Amino acid sequence: MPETNLLDTYPRIKRNVAERAQWKSRTPENRALAKQFGLEYFDGTREQGYGGYRYDGRWRPVAERMIAHYSLTPASRILDIGCAKGFLLHEFRALLPGAQVVGIDVSAYALEHVMEDIKPFVRHANATDLPFADRAFDLAISINVVHNLPDAPCRRAIREMQRVARHGYLQVDAFRTDEEREKLEQWQLTAELIYSTEQWQRLFAEEGYTGEYYWTITE
Repeated sequence: MPETNLLDTYPRIKRNVAERAQWKSRTPENRALAKQFGLEYFDGTREQGYGGYRYDGRWRPVAERMIAHYSLTPASRILDIGCAKGFLLHEFRALLPGAQVVGIDVSAYALEHVMEDIKPFVRHANATDLPFADRAFDLAISINVVHNLPDAPCRRAIREMQRVARHGYLQVDAFRTDEEREKLEQWQLTAELIYSTEQWQRLFAEEGYTGEYYWTITE
């Protein structure tokens, strides 16, 4: 269960925590809207989510990194848990023609607005109950998803991820210092779990997760 940063090619974005705090956007109302994972979260204002989640090619180097790291081929089977609009799956299809790609998401809005070439390969499903057979995939990816669940469902989602794939890559929001925790609490709209890296590592071990993992740190 090694700590491995497979998003090291993804552009580092310094989140404007002070601006979000100034907006006082982490209100119960905005959190409730964000947690619907609908228009407001993906394509609304920064007070309620991304402020516009659009394709810009930044996931291509991430896909290349994962392909090299896991020795993926056009015969590989890849699952993206929480695929949103399908940007990462789009890159896998472009780089590995013929590979089996599948995405699941709880957001009907995201799936309605998924990239055109990905539409046949996505379905509405929950990370806690993956509709796939054991070891159906070579790689399951979950990036900034499971921290949006309470502790017990989060643990179930991690067990499900472990069940359906030979390899796993899991990334979650986390903190290492009190300052990072304060910034994370000011920034996050959807997270149910605000855990330190050590807390996450214990949770992974308790649930028997043997894949790789890394952190999204609010800076």
